[in-house]
Amino acid sequence: MARSRDETLAILGGKQIARLPVFSGLPSLTASGLIRAGVRYSEAHTGAAKMAAAAASTFERFGFESAAVPFDLCVEAETLGCGVDFQTDVEAFLPPNVSAPLPVDFLEGNLAQFMPDNLARAGRIPLVAEALRLLKAGVGREVAIGAWVPGPFTLAWQMFGSEAWLASLGEPARLTPLLITLADFLARVAVHYREAGADFITVHEMGGSPQAIGPAVFRALVKPALDQLMARLPSPKVLSMCGDTNAIVADLASCGADALSVDQCNDLARTRQLLGPQAILLGNFDPIAVLSQGTPETVAQAVADIAAAGASAIWPGCDLWPEIPEANFHALMAAAREER
Repeated sequence: MARSRDETLAILGGKQIARLPVFSGLPSLTASGLIRAGVRYSEAHTGAAKMAAAAASTFERFGFESAAVPFDLCVEAETLGCGVDFQTDVEAFLPPNVSAPLPVDFLEGNLAQFMPDNLARAGRIPLVAEALRLLKAGVGREVAIGAWVPGPFTLAWQMFGSEAWLASLGEPARLTPLLITLADFLARVAVHYREAGADFITVHEMGGSPQAIGPAVFRALVKPALDQLMARLPSPKVLSMCGDTNAIVADLASCGADALSVDQCNDLARTRQLLGPQAILLGNFDPIAVLSQGTPETVAQAVADIAAAGASAIWPGCDLWPEIPEANFHALMAAAREER
């Protein structure tokens, strides 16, 4: 009998299997899984053993078919000099955030000179790599291990803060060299994660969604850096983008990823029709409105709709929100087993 890991990687390799796996390359934690693992959410970002235990807990508790790290958007921004608030003084599931962005005049400098030479000593990158090694030696025998990085545009948004970054978008020629430099850096980080044990890499370009910046800015500014990043990554590699991506489906497909993840705002059936039967299309249940706030019945219906729309695998539209009723998660896994 094939292992879940083998079947998941077969899907990402473009092969057909007899079922729809349920997995993600993005943060996939649950409150009940964290309790069973004995890990507080705020502790899961700064210790390799706790990060690995947290990532494994969703498979161990519910049979979710992947374990992915890290759990926040700040790893690379912190490495490049930003201050980060890890929200350790709260019990709620509040992810770390950039509390001290870089000054906007940093845009005028040569960013390449600030890139770390040795990733094994760069910020939390070695911590994530160690968590991957632990996962590979543990649940990695059974399920696929994922690592993810933000897209270049999303990383810049984190580094400079949303207000300053969005105000700078009127000068794409000024920003393109910076985004290409960030793409090169992110490629090095992703390759480092693969070498540490990740079976696949996801690039999560959530900030570059056309829902936020429009299709024209995406094509002029975001896509060239994404093309550069994807060209540098080993397969299997997934491109994930939030929001309404219906206007740029062909652009996303041409970025060079092996698989495309879209969220619930995407018309999945139309995307399948546009991309054809060979495209690896992952999606696209709503992790909050469906999985966290729905019922077992609405979760099962969402899975049926996604299967009918032509998904290659069941994948959440974005990060899981940890406060998920256990009955809903069990319904997710059971409904997927019914689909062929």
